[in-house]
Amino acid sequence: MGQKLRFGTFIAPFHPLRENPTQALERDLDLVVHLDKLGYDEAWIGEHHSAGYELIASPELFIAFAAERTRRIRLGTGVSSLPYHHPLMLADRINQLDHMTRGRVMFGVGPGALPSDAFMMGIPVAKQRDRMDEALDALVPLLRGETVTKKTDWFELAEARLQMMPYSRPSVEIAVASQVSPTGAQAAGRHGVGILSIGATQAGGFNALASNWAIAEEVAKESGRIMNRDGWRLVGPMHVAATREEARAQVRFGIDDWLYYFREVAALPLAPTEGDPIDALVNNGMAVVGTPDDAIAQIERLRQQSGGFGAFLTLDTNWAEWDAKKKSYELIARYVMPKFQDANGNRDASLAWARDNRPRFIGEAQAAVGARVAQHIQRKGTENIRPEILAAMGLDKKTDAAE
Repeated sequence: MGQKLRFGTFIAPFHPLRENPTQALERDLDLVVHLDKLGYDEAWIGEHHSAGYELIASPELFIAFAAERTRRIRLGTGVSSLPYHHPLMLADRINQLDHMTRGRVMFGVGPGALPSDAFMMGIPVAKQRDRMDEALDALVPLLRGETVTKKTDWFELAEARLQMMPYSRPSVEIAVASQVSPTGAQAAGRHGVGILSIGATQAGGFNALASNWAIAEEVAKESGRIMNRDGWRLVGPMHVAATREEARAQVRFGIDDWLYYFREVAALPLAPTEGDPIDALVNNGMAVVGTPDDAIAQIERLRQQSGGFGAFLTLDTNWAEWDAKKKSYELIARYVMPKFQDANGNRDASLAWARDNRPRFIGEAQAAVGARVAQHIQRKGTENIRPEILAAMGLDKKTDAAE
């Protein structure tokens, strides 16, 4: 029995300006409830403060609300932008969520994805990764219940510690965002925490999977830590339907809005600029727009490239209308997840065993029934026995009457 791959979603989210923002947030919550019912393992929620599309400003608020609506799905910040928060305040909020969700919260961290966010707060973009590292150096021990004294050029901690010990021991699960550069992998290795490979299917991110993991392991070894592939999550866009034609038609609804955002506004070079965008996204391996079999092939491709990981997270793009999007997640749960979770291994074996032994089982069942019929005939005769049963036993009512 192999390792059980976990499945989840990464909700930035992406909502075009033509939509009602209040309803958009409500659908994000409804999606997490839907995934909880379908048996998904995780949902990661983003933090953004500008550009109009990625509407969730506080993943902690969203998680607290979603936790009340769900039963078992784990909920992560995807990600908390560390340069935007004093480490003690952020650690206190995450620790409180750890208690309130009874250990269902996860802590994803990063430097902040939108330069426009940093600009509004007067944070130099060139300083964001350094500040992430400085904050993480304080957050990891704080979330383990330790006391931290630390001074940097942007925050100070004086004998700081959380009032409550963590609910999850030794602390909430932590994962660092990583794309192409080794920054995230180095930070994860230094602390022995997980990795969120947000651009895993983009060409640069895909090519860097194995090398970034190697960097994380090397830094972890130097720091006396151990990296665990089970804590490595890969993220990629995926929309599936019964046929490729259906899937392509469905994503026409929202893909142009998504492309506009990444081409004209966001700082991430994720979107193709020439030709049919669906062809480009599928042919370069960045996205799945097809069937459950196409989704399976993509995950197998990621497994081979990476050497193995713990969870696949669908990047929630809102390419398709609401009902079609929910159906896509359902099809992944029905036909893709079982493939990577060995969900049907015993069912396959049980069916094969019953099929291969069918002649013996049927023969024994028929013999048992025949013996009871014979006992009845011996006591009561054949009057109430159906003719086809008598014929199968080599008897008929005429023979019985002659006797």
